[in-house]
Amino acid sequence: MNLPNALTLGRIFLVPLLVVVLLTKFEGRLIFGIREELVGAIIFAVASITDWLDGYLARRRQQVTTLGQLLDPLADKLLVTAALVSLVQIGLAPAWMAAVIIGRELAVTGLRGVAQARGVTLAASGLGKAKMAAEVAAVLLLLVGHVTVRELFLLGQAALWVVVALALVSAFDYYRHFAQAMAGAASAAAGQSSRK
Repeated sequence: MNLPNALTLGRIFLVPLLVVVLLTKFEGRLIFGIREELVGAIIFAVASITDWLDGYLARRRQQVTTLGQLLDPLADKLLVTAALVSLVQIGLAPAWMAAVIIGRELAVTGLRGVAQARGVTLAASGLGKAKMAAEVAAVLLLLVGHVTVRELFLLGQAALWVVVALALVSAFDYYRHFAQAMAGAASAAAGQSSRK
């Protein structure tokens, strides 16, 4: 196993730790003298850094693998879903926003699966990457702002609205690319069968 894939697996292993830290009622809400929201923010930040680092290293070292291409989006979705569900549970994010964002993740995963089964790859879009960056910012601002500066929490709420907007726009964008790719694949298949 190469380093990028090991980082991706490390991100997956951080997901349950994040949930335990955020949802377990520690005495005084402190872990080793630090508020549990701040510990959760640190875990989430480390996991988010590995998301950038594993892709960077895979490209730089030319270690892009099929396993990495499968695990990386799965790790991202697990991390974001765990963070959003935890934020809803502790009252820092509305459930409907989390449902929209998680629903988008499931829909895009489904579209990618159908496309891949038909031999078509749907690459990550710029909108999807912007959504992920906004998600990271929203989660960190909500967690840190909840226990420190109120203005950071308000910024986190605004960032969450941005995430919802980007989730909806990028979902439509993925569907548009999916429809075009499927139409192209159907045309190619029809052209091959007519030549036989």
